[in-house]
Amino acid sequence: MFLQRTLRKPIEIEGIGLHTGAPARLRFCPAPSNTGIYFVRKDLPGSPALATNWEFVKSTSFATSLTGPEFSVSTVEHCLSALTALRIDNLFIELTGPEIPIGDGSASVFLEAILTAGMVEQDQPRKYAYVTKPIYYGTAEKHAYVLPYNGLRLTCTIEFSHPKIGTQKIDLDINEYSFTNELSKARTFGFLKDVEVLKEKGLARGGSLDNAIVLDNQEILNSGGLRYRDEFVRHKALDALGDLVTLGMPLMGHLVLFKSGHDVMNYLVRKIVESKDSYRHIELGADLPDVAADSQYNWSR
Repeated sequence: MFLQRTLRKPIEIEGIGLHTGAPARLRFCPAPSNTGIYFVRKDLPGSPALATNWEFVKSTSFATSLTGPEFSVSTVEHCLSALTALRIDNLFIELTGPEIPIGDGSASVFLEAILTAGMVEQDQPRKYAYVTKPIYYGTAEKHAYVLPYNGLRLTCTIEFSHPKIGTQKIDLDINEYSFTNELSKARTFGFLKDVEVLKEKGLARGGSLDNAIVLDNQEILNSGGLRYRDEFVRHKALDALGDLVTLGMPLMGHLVLFKSGHDVMNYLVRKIVESKDSYRHIELGADLPDVAADSQYNWSR
């Protein structure tokens, strides 16, 4: 039987916030079975909590932010991506401010913290959203869809006119090993012209070459270059896994993304929730249901 997971013990991460540039701290804490993933503001009266649910996604511009009745939390996707890959079902993420520490712009600081704390199986089976029919959102220009698949697979394609990016594609079965080795260290990236606009608006005050890949019109400005030849598409895949947490349960399916960002991912998650006839809840422990291979769907765009 595939049982739910939480952390063995609490662990803390410190850093700075991407937008405020102020000190930011979070603490991963174990949570009981059937809790889900919650952000908790320990610095506010009553320690209010906010579920990582698609209903609370209010902003997808440059990052994913959640907003509830009592607080907001921004740039959640890097933190949450590690939870998808490691199949963490129940967790309290305690915060002392409105931002997640940006770390080095990847998911590595969160992955390392979780692996250091250790994971423990709980007494309840994990429930999956098992896709049985294709679910699609988008246009020919940018889109995302999910196909039946016995596992979690991610195919991601990006296209940028910048000479250092161009067209990049990655196709992976997502698990702890592939995430650790292929995605976790891929950093967020941005263009110098956009960074300057954000800083004029009082945002991205904590952004630097230490926590992002920055490009001008022609070159990468980071002196150390790239960590992967195709680091850009790997980070987009990482982002998508973080956004997938807002579905509220682990997905079993083949997720295909084309030029899609946080906005398209949020719309796709909402579309999955609405498509009750295209997925069903399952608990693993017996043979997987039979589904047709996703190769029958000729959805290339």
